[in-house]
Amino acid sequence: MQRNVGLQILSVGSGLLLLAALYLVFVYAPLEAVMGAVQRVFYFHVAAGWVGALAFLVAFVAGLLHLRRGSLLADRVALCSSEIGLVFISMNIVSGAIWARPIWNTWWTWDPRLTTATISWLLYAAYLLLRQGIEDPQRRGRFAAVYGVIAFASVPLTFAAIRIFRSIHPVVIGAGAPGAKGSFDMTPAMRDTLLFSLLAFTVLYGALLWHRLRLERLSERVAQLRLRILQA
Repeated sequence: MQRNVGLQILSVGSGLLLLAALYLVFVYAPLEAVMGAVQRVFYFHVAAGWVGALAFLVAFVAGLLHLRRGSLLADRVALCSSEIGLVFISMNIVSGAIWARPIWNTWWTWDPRLTTATISWLLYAAYLLLRQGIEDPQRRGRFAAVYGVIAFASVPLTFAAIRIFRSIHPVVIGAGAPGAKGSFDMTPAMRDTLLFSLLAFTVLYGALLWHRLRLERLSERVAQLRLRILQA
């Protein structure tokens, strides 16, 4: 019961934080002088990318724990976090295309950041599909854990791509590449809005993960009850 109350508090809190983030993005943050209103996508774009990377990091750690201890809970966390991460990475890629169209004059270009992000998306989409092809829970958990640990290499590569390779993608954290299309200097209000958006999306991730774990446990109970009925 306590966990349900905690989940309700976390869910309501994440909703309030998202509303506050919307206010900051559309009211508090100033209009960027060159890019105009489309720059406001930036706050959601970065926050979605951050949550996607965080979710895959959690799945990576959970995969290591499963390999070390054989924990079914860790395997469950890895699955649920990977699903959420894939959703947020999809949001990141789509919002990036919306931002890029008026700035780069194209919806898509095979820039190092976009390419590595796409590779990461494909790897985790394959992770979810491959899990469905193995029926034995123990074998599925071990296989998924090994695959998830290897697939996580794409996440830091995506972050570092614009610092290693020549890229037109702006660098948000650290010094931006000279002449990068779409780069801009953030005012204090913009920086505060970005940080708050990151916080709001992080809390939202926590609430979604908790909800997804509860659904997964209920799904497993239903499967166990169905098996008992068939064996009776």
